[in-house]
Amino acid sequence: MTNRAVTLLFHDVVPDGRWDSSGFQGADADVYKLDCADFRRHLAAIGESLRLAPTTGPALLARPSSEHPVLITFDDGGVSAALYIADMLEERAWKGHFFVTGCRIGTSGFLDRTQIRELHRRGHIIGSHSYSHPLRMAHCSMEQLDDEWHRSALMLAEILGEPIRVASVPGGDYSRQVAVAASRAGIKLLFNSEPVTGSHMVDGCLVMGRITVKRGHPPQRSAAIVAGDRQPWIQEYLFWNAKKVAKALLGGAWLRARVMLLERRTKRDAGPDSRIT
Repeated sequence: MTNRAVTLLFHDVVPDGRWDSSGFQGADADVYKLDCADFRRHLAAIGESLRLAPTTGPALLARPSSEHPVLITFDDGGVSAALYIADMLEERAWKGHFFVTGCRIGTSGFLDRTQIRELHRRGHIIGSHSYSHPLRMAHCSMEQLDDEWHRSALMLAEILGEPIRVASVPGGDYSRQVAVAASRAGIKLLFNSEPVTGSHMVDGCLVMGRITVKRGHPPQRSAAIVAGDRQPWIQEYLFWNAKKVAKALLGGAWLRARVMLLERRTKRDAGPDSRIT
């Protein structure tokens, strides 16, 4: 089993800056959403830097590799996976991982059961993103963690007709207990949001890190990441750990302050005469 991989974490991809058309809404969610044209530029830059086509989690588990494989993942389960993302990936014969928030299936802006089955039929990987998307998942009780993973995995298994073996942690709030509960729900590969290429095992579940791509990140950054340039990883790792300290010290207050600051910035950038389309 390879113990290193480059995994990119995206969220929603929407046309013309229509941030509220897919996935979770709000200024804090919008910073993770890319415009379709921008996403195409990221894919082009990634493609130019790849030695091998991106692989998938199940393929990685089944066939260990001495290479540093690249995986492409998408969190939340927004409807843009079916409307835009899958088509753009398939233009390059690539497959993505779409991690679905169970309680949002079929609601406005999120994938429905038919779309989930269709993505799976097309060869993309469907995984759990928990049931209710708790932002402080590492602070949930073990009973809550078991419920989050089991309910989501059972719901998706019923839709697809097969067990769910891959998942990602919502909100970037990871702990060993989160992985223990995921393993008990049958998850064999769990992605968190820690910007590392290494992996480790927790009760038979392989835990892997990812590096996040946000709106405003240049395509050259994604290219450098998959090419093996360490600078973006180091920068993201330092930023990640600074946030980790702030979260530990401030708890829920950190999340509330972050949302408030992002909403203020959005209003300032929009200006008094702007219109949301």
